[in-house]
Amino acid sequence: MSDRIDNAMDKAGGKLDELKGQGKQAVGNTTGDEQMHDEGVVDEVTGKAKQIVGDVKDKIKDITDKAKN
Repeated sequence: MSDRIDNAMDKAGGKLDELKGQGKQAVGNTTGDEQMHDEGVVDEVTGKAKQIVGDVKDKIKDITDKAKN
């Protein structure tokens, strides 16, 4: 069960990074700060990647659980 919790934490952390990135992009756009905007893009993409990793881990866990039964 702790694998599921770890995967949920990956997804939650990823969503947080994604939202943080979107916020940075908005601030960067509003203030004209290109570096802030670019950091936001990196954070958003990183967050999406973390969420994908969590999803993949869930799928692998499902497959291995089915194989054991």
